[in-house]
Amino acid sequence: MSSDAAAIPAAESGRLAVGIDIGGTSTRAGVVDEQGQILDKVRTQTPATASALETCLDRAVGELRERWPIEAVGLAIAGFLTPDRQTVRFSPHLPWREAAVAADLTERIGLPVFLEHDANAAAVAELHYGAAARGHNTLVLAIGTGIGAGLLLDGELYRGSFGVAPELGHLRLVPEGRPCACGKFGCWERYCSGTALVDHVVELVADGAGGGSALAREIGEDPGSLTGRRVAAAAQDGDPLAVAAFAEFARWLGLGLAMIGDIFDPDLVVLAGGLGAASSLFLDEAREHYRAMLTGAGHRKTARIRSTQLGEAAGVIGAADVARRELRAAPGG
Repeated sequence: MSSDAAAIPAAESGRLAVGIDIGGTSTRAGVVDEQGQILDKVRTQTPATASALETCLDRAVGELRERWPIEAVGLAIAGFLTPDRQTVRFSPHLPWREAAVAADLTERIGLPVFLEHDANAAAVAELHYGAAARGHNTLVLAIGTGIGAGLLLDGELYRGSFGVAPELGHLRLVPEGRPCACGKFGCWERYCSGTALVDHVVELVADGAGGGSALAREIGEDPGSLTGRRVAAAAQDGDPLAVAAFAEFARWLGLGLAMIGDIFDPDLVVLAGGLGAASSLFLDEAREHYRAMLTGAGHRKTARIRSTQLGEAAGVIGAADVARRELRAAPGG
């Protein structure tokens, strides 16, 4: 695991919690203080099995606990949780199925462990410390390996009747489209995510694009080197193939946001996650698509669409914030 510690005395940081953002590709853990500052962090690849993942989480907390007086742990999970947020029912990108993760890890780690959907965790962080502070009805999209969504109605998380809302990344935008890890075809996140960027590049090359592209030459030599981050880096350098892939990404983002605008009519959308932090590559174009495809375009107010203020740290900060607030709300907290 890689680590990074800040020289901030614990006495000046208030009550400390560990937030862990478990993504489909990587897992980030951080010690977070009451001001939403990350004091120390570690990062590792996300293991493929439940037992290996739980061992990884135990080790990450243990490493941070050696350096800081931790009181609780929050997990930001890309998946369906039970309404009491004790059990992971299903996750397209993680190995847990009907797993009592909160109780199991509380016993294993020896600290109270609280679960939250990853996009809800990002929404909580952006509400208290970032870009969602002034929103009335706010949608937070965490765009990384897939798409997670958190919806804040008058500052309160909307979870739906059974605790799984709003699972917007798996709205079916393309009938019989690309296969998704959830088991369906044509889900929004298969066209608007880090994984989707790779597919856009592959399809563009198959259609004859890529002339004059350094990225095309690189992936021709080593196809396994292609990742969403690599596409983003190439786009920042002006690579034409990567820029074209982001144009496709922006089109699908705008289309999905227009659909969501017709349903929820938010006044603010915050783009979080790894790609949300790179929004300069697609945000202006996505706004244009959103405004053009919204029902009643030109005759209604549209949502402000902003980039995250917390970057990829939103999930970690939000998970720790949830854990700290849950701990305080518990008897004797």
